[in-house]
Amino acid sequence: MQKKLQFSLLTAALLSQLHAGEITLAPLKVTSTAIKTDELHATEAVEIYTQKDIEAAHVQNLYEFLNKETSVISMPSYGNPFAQKLDMRGYGIGDGYQNIVIKVNGRKLNNVDMVPQLLSSISPNQVKRIEIIKSSGIVEGGDGANAGVINIITKESNEKQIGFYAGTYNTFDGNFYVGHVDDTLSLSVSGEAQKNGGTRYVDDNGNKDANKFSNFSFDLAYTPLDSIELRLNGLTSNIDTWYASSLTQDQYNEDPTQKSNAWFSGVHQTYTSKVIGTGASYYFNDKLSLNADFSHEYKTSDYITYSYAAKYTYNSYNINTKYSDNNLKITLGIDGFNGDRKASFDVTSKDNIAGYISAKYRLNKSAFKAGYRYEKVSYEYAPSIGNSRTRDDSLNGIELGYNYTLDAQQSLFANYTKSYQAPDIDRFFNYGGTFNDFINPMKADNYTLGYNFITKQNKLKVSVYYIDLKDEIYYYKAAAYKDSKNTNIDKSHKYGLDLYDKFIINQTFNVALNYNYVMAKIDTEVQNGEDFGGKELPGVSNHNLKATLNYLPNKHTTLSLTEIYRSKAYAANDFANDFSQKQDAYTSTDISATYTTKSWDLFAKVNNVFNQKNGLWIKDDAIYPVNFTTTAIAGINLKY
Repeated sequence: MQKKLQFSLLTAALLSQLHAGEITLAPLKVTSTAIKTDELHATEAVEIYTQKDIEAAHVQNLYEFLNKETSVISMPSYGNPFAQKLDMRGYGIGDGYQNIVIKVNGRKLNNVDMVPQLLSSISPNQVKRIEIIKSSGIVEGGDGANAGVINIITKESNEKQIGFYAGTYNTFDGNFYVGHVDDTLSLSVSGEAQKNGGTRYVDDNGNKDANKFSNFSFDLAYTPLDSIELRLNGLTSNIDTWYASSLTQDQYNEDPTQKSNAWFSGVHQTYTSKVIGTGASYYFNDKLSLNADFSHEYKTSDYITYSYAAKYTYNSYNINTKYSDNNLKITLGIDGFNGDRKASFDVTSKDNIAGYISAKYRLNKSAFKAGYRYEKVSYEYAPSIGNSRTRDDSLNGIELGYNYTLDAQQSLFANYTKSYQAPDIDRFFNYGGTFNDFINPMKADNYTLGYNFITKQNKLKVSVYYIDLKDEIYYYKAAAYKDSKNTNIDKSHKYGLDLYDKFIINQTFNVALNYNYVMAKIDTEVQNGEDFGGKELPGVSNHNLKATLNYLPNKHTTLSLTEIYRSKAYAANDFANDFSQKQDAYTSTDISATYTTKSWDLFAKVNNVFNQKNGLWIKDDAIYPVNFTTTAIAGINLKY
C-alpha cells in the first residue's frame, strides 16, 4: 500500500515552490557572471532560484535546498551533516563535489584538500539567489569547474527579519537579517544559531550524534562618488558536531539508529572559519569599469576523536575590467588563490594564478560567447623531516557558446567547454600519510545542446550533454592497503539528459519537475591487474527526480507535496562493479504548509513522511544512514 501511495504521489506531483498569488513566469537574469544575460538568451544550461524559492522551501541549510529543489545531489560526507558531498552531471557522490566550483559573492568555497565546500556556513535567510551553470563556467570559475559552477548571491535590501523554528530530535534554530540600502550605503548583517539532539547513537552510554553551529556575517558597500564603490565583508562560522560511523547491512536493516561497531563508533569534530574581504570598483563611464576584490580566510578543523588538527590559510583575489555596450560585452581579469594547510609539523600548499578573457556579442536573434583562461597551479609539500617536493601545472580552459532566439518565448543553444581539475593536496598521500607522488590534472571536453521555452505559465528547459574525460581522478583501493593509491582513470565519458519544467496550472495549482538522466562510464583503466574498462563509475544514479505539487487555496496559504527519487547505484568504492551490495534507491516524500502575510509567516514541514530508509553505501557492510526517519519542524518568520 505504501509503495502504491508513493507512486501515486510521484506521478501526481510534477521543484521550486511559489508563494501564494505568484501566477506568472518570466526569464530570470543570470547576475553572478561577469557577462550578464537571462535564461532565454544564455549560451549554457542554467538553473536559477530566487529568494522567494529559498524562503518558501523552509530548509535548515543550503545542502537541503540543493538536494530537494535543484538538479544537484547532496549527501553527508561519511555521516557529517555540515560538510556534505555534492554531485552534478555524473561525477559521482564520492568525488563529484571536487568538480563543482561554489562561489559566494565571487569568493570560492572550494578547499585545497578533500574537505567538501562548507555550505553550512551560509545561512539560507541571507541568500538572494542561487545560480547553477552546468558543464560550463571554467573561464571565471577556474580549477574544478567540470560539472559546473554554483553561484550564491547574498541579499542587499532594506528587509528586517527574525525567524525561529523547532522540531523533532531536539532541533532548535534562531536566525536574523537586518539590511539597509540608500543612494550611498548598503549594509546587511545576518546571523544564525542551530542545535540538534541527534538521531543515531555514538556510544554505549546513550549519547547521540548531536551537533550545533553558529554563523554571523556582514556586507558593506559605500559609494562616496558616483564613480566609486568601496566594499567590506566578513563571516565567522563555528561548528561542533558528532557524527556516527558506518553500519553493516544487517545493522542497517535492523535499526539504523544503533551504534556502529567500527573502530571509532562516532567522530567528534569542531570547525571554525573566519573570513574578511574587501573590494572596490571604479566606473570610468556607463560602459567601462575596473573592479578588484580580495579575501582572507583562516580555518581550523579539529578531529578530537583522532587527535588530528589542521589549520588553513586562504588568500584570494580577483581583478578585472568590464566593458559593456548594447551588443558587445567583454571581461578581462586576473584570478588568484593561495592556500596552505598546516597539519602536525608539515605544511602543504596549493597556489593558483590565472588570467582570463570572456566576450559576448548579440547580433539580431543570435548571441555568441567565447572565453579563454590560462591557469598555473603550483604545489609544495614541506615536511618537518626530509626534502620538500614541488610541482607546477599549466592548464587551459575554453568556453564557446551560441544561442539562437526562435521568438519571444523560445531559444536553442549549443555550448562547448574545455575544463580541468588540478589534484587537491590529499591526492599526493597514501593511506597512512606516506607521500604518494604527484598525479596528473584531469581534463574534460564538454558538449551541450539545449532548448528553452518560457511563457507566463510555463518554463521548460531541456538539454543533452556529452563529456569526454582524460585522467579523471580517483582513489584506487586495493585488497592490500600497500597497493592502494590516488591515481587517474586513463579515459572515461559521461552523457545525459536534463529536463526542468515549472507549470502554473491556475491560481490554485502549480507543479514543477527536475529530472536528470546520466550514464558515466570508464573506458580505459587498469590497476594492479584489475581492468575497469567498460565499468560504470560508482556512486552515480542513472535517474534523479525531484517533483513538487503546490496547492494555493487562498492568497495567504500554500500547501506543498514533494517527492525525491534517485535510482540504485554502485557503492562509492566499487570501481570494478562487483561488490555484493549496491547503493539503494533514495526516496523521500515531504509535505509543508505555509501561511504568509506582509509582516509574518507561519510554516510547518514534515520530511520523509513514510519513514523511508536511505543510506550512503561506501562498500559492502559500510553504510552511513541518511534521512532514514521522519522529521518535522515548525516555526515563524517576522518581517519588518
